Amino acid sequence: MNLKNCLELIKEKINGKISFNENLSKLSWFNIGGPADAVFRPSNLKDLSIFLKELKDFHKNIKVLGVGSNTLIRDGGFSGIIIKLGKSFNHTSLINNTSIIAGAGATDKEVSNFALQNSLTGLEFLSCIPGTIGGAIKMNSGCYQEDISKILLSVQAMDLNGNLKIIPSAEIKFHYRGSNLANNLIFISATLKGKKEKNEIIEEKMKKFYEKKQKSQPSKIKTCGSTFKNTNKKKAWELIKESNCDGLKFRDAEISSKHCNFFINKGNAKSADLENLIEKVRENVFKKTGINLELEIQIIGKNYEK
Repeated sequence: MNLKNCLELIKEKINGKISFNENLSKLSWFNIGGPADAVFRPSNLKDLSIFLKELKDFHKNIKVLGVGSNTLIRDGGFSGIIIKLGKSFNHTSLINNTSIIAGAGATDKEVSNFALQNSLTGLEFLSCIPGTIGGAIKMNSGCYQEDISKILLSVQAMDLNGNLKIIPSAEIKFHYRGSNLANNLIFISATLKGKKEKNEIIEEKMKKFYEKKQKSQPSKIKTCGSTFKNTNKKKAWELIKESNCDGLKFRDAEISSKHCNFFINKGNAKSADLENLIEKVRENVFKKTGINLELEIQIIGKNYEK
C-alpha cells in the first residue's frame, strides 16, 4: 500500500483534515516552498494518536511545522507528511500560582503575554521569539541571555506510535539551540515556571526587550530570523561582517542591511537562491576565520527538478 492509499483509509477514522500536494510556501516566513505529499491537521490529541498508530510503515517522513519562522522549505517540496498543529494545541492555562501549561501550538509571544496577565516574570524573553512553544523546546530558543531550558519544568510529548509521555526537564540535556530530546517526538505541551512580580516591572522588561529587538533586527520582511548559530568565540553576525559578507545577495535573496545574520527573500527568491547565499557566506567566513558556521534555521524538502 502506498502513502496516499494509507491516508485515504485513515481519513475515515479521524476528524482532522488531510490534504494532498498542498503548497507549503504560505507555511514559511520566507514564503518559499513546494508541495508536500500530504499535510495533516489533527483536530485534537486523540486524532493525532489515531493517525500515528494507523500510519504504521510511513513514520520516517514526518515533519511537524509550527508557524514556519525558522524553516526554509525547498522548492521541490517535501516527500512525506507535514503535521500542522491547530487551535486545540494552542492553549495556555495556570497550573498553580507560578506555573503555566502551554500547548505546543501556542506562540511564544502569546505565552509571554499570558504570563504578564498573571503577574509572572521570567518569560518576558519569549515576547521577542517569533515561533511556537513546540519549536522553542526543539530549538531551546532564547535571546538576551535567556532560553527555554531555564523556565521549563516538563515536556508532554507523543512518540510516532501515538503514545503519550511526560519528560521532566531534569532528564533533558539542553545545549545552545538544541537538546538530547529524540527526533521522533511530537511535542504536545510544556509546563513552564515563573515568579510572581508586579505587572509594571514585567511590562518594563518586555518593553526593553522589544526596543532592543527593534533597533537591531529587521521586521515586516520575508525572513526566518537568525540564519547561523553563534559560536563560542564570536556572534555569527560579527563573523559575517568581518568576512565582508554584509550586503551580499544572490538574485532575490540578500542579507539584511540592519542585521547581517538575517537573510531575506526580497520577493521572488527561490530556495536555491537562499541556499546559494548561505553557502557563499559560510565559505567566506571559513576562509577568513577558519570557523565553519552552523545553521540555526532548518532546511527541509528536496531541490526542484526541472
